[in-house]
Amino acid sequence: MKAAYVWLAGSRPRTWPAAFVPVVVGTAAAQDQPNLFRAFLALLVALALQIGVNYANDYSDGVRGTDNDRVGPMRLVASGAKKPASVKRAALCFFGGAALVGLYLSSVTSWWLVVIGGAAITAAWCYTGGPKPYGYHGLGELFVFIFFGLVASVGTTYLQDEQISVLAVGVAVPVGLLAVALLVTNNLRDLPRDHLVGKRTLAVRIGDRPTRALYVVVVVMAFLSLPYLSLLRPGALLALGSVPLAVTPIRSVIKGASGQELIPVLGSTGKLQMAYGALLCIGLALGI
Repeated sequence: MKAAYVWLAGSRPRTWPAAFVPVVVGTAAAQDQPNLFRAFLALLVALALQIGVNYANDYSDGVRGTDNDRVGPMRLVASGAKKPASVKRAALCFFGGAALVGLYLSSVTSWWLVVIGGAAITAAWCYTGGPKPYGYHGLGELFVFIFFGLVASVGTTYLQDEQISVLAVGVAVPVGLLAVALLVTNNLRDLPRDHLVGKRTLAVRIGDRPTRALYVVVVVMAFLSLPYLSLLRPGALLALGSVPLAVTPIRSVIKGASGQELIPVLGSTGKLQMAYGALLCIGLALGI
């Protein structure tokens, strides 16, 4: 049980909403009655990729030494709880599982999804892995928006309709923005340590105050996108019901929460993302 808990903690469950939300929203954006089996498989792929990238980051940061003395969830490698090789194998296992399920989904829809899935796995590994990890050069937020927003959400809708619609792209934008908000919170928390070890995240590059402003902007933009989405499907406005959940994390970020104080903000942002996604899903499904 203790070993299972260690692996669970290392998988960083607070980041899982970034996997769930694109799938449920993308499924709800389908034009026809959704195929629940395909939706379930898409959810497995998204969750496997999310856990895989978390283990991959743990491994890569751990062997580089950039996770030493870091605030936040337990790091398996840096803490010594697991050997680097074990964490690397775990990451590859989850990537492999995502690839196998993705191959099946490609076989029943379009083989172009194999290319997209390969790009997603490559991006997941290269965030902190490889000779030139893009997460160390301030590009993490951009790739999260693309793969945990546009690709994940639009791709899920494509599994249902086998075509790309304006609505599918539209709902993917706020989904991606809220995924970015999670990463911005994480990088804001780690900014002092990342600066010391030479990890040039976007937060390190632009500084503390602009990073806080960025958090507020991406959250607010997620809500500002709803009036446009309501022109395509009026029920999208139901997601405005999650506005109260945005107040506390935004206030904490604006007031200068740092270090350990940002851990609850990360949790609150995850809850906001889940609530926003659930309400948007319901609104899209009702189509009112």
